[in-house]
Amino acid sequence: MIEQLVKFFVVFFVVVEPVSLIPVFAGLTQGASTGYKRKMAGKAAAISLGICVLFALVGARFLELMGISLSSFRIAGGVLLFLIALEMVFARPSGTRTTTPEEEECRKRDDISVFPLAFPFIAGPGALATILLTVAEVSGKPLLFAGFLVVVALVLITCWAIMLATPRLITVLGVTGANVINRLSGVVLAALAVQFIVEGIRGSFF
Repeated sequence: MIEQLVKFFVVFFVVVEPVSLIPVFAGLTQGASTGYKRKMAGKAAAISLGICVLFALVGARFLELMGISLSSFRIAGGVLLFLIALEMVFARPSGTRTTTPEEEECRKRDDISVFPLAFPFIAGPGALATILLTVAEVSGKPLLFAGFLVVVALVLITCWAIMLATPRLITVLGVTGANVINRLSGVVLAALAVQFIVEGIRGSFF
């Protein structure tokens, strides 16, 4: 059980990319008060947790209603995660998270906690796909499912802590340092994504 939880923690942590929040949060809160930054970080983490837990509870049932097999979702989720990994490795703006019009809109908003922080930056498509893939593996195992939710909470608490520490971290790491970490994480995520695809194909045809 511990091995499964550790594996999920690594995958979920890499997909959510807490380190990538450093330049994003710094840019969106530039010139804002400390109180505003703390409020937005707290709300974003709480809303993200709510989205993830809701998806973990009803996501699998939704797939059943839509007639989508787990193997098919593994392949689709693996492809999506692989695209995210490529963007991380090449340090390109993620089209799987936000588009240019969305980025322009978020700069005009007073409350950035829901959009774009909670969704799509933290609890984005990649994170939700990872949750669905994992829920299928832990279904029928209450203890493992509880541990899975704790891991989700730990990653989101990490995101909250990183957003709070952004002013200091941006000074130490800089944008270049954050990109280097993201590139290394992207390589790991690419390998995990391929594994999801392989398992999906195996389940579909063998």
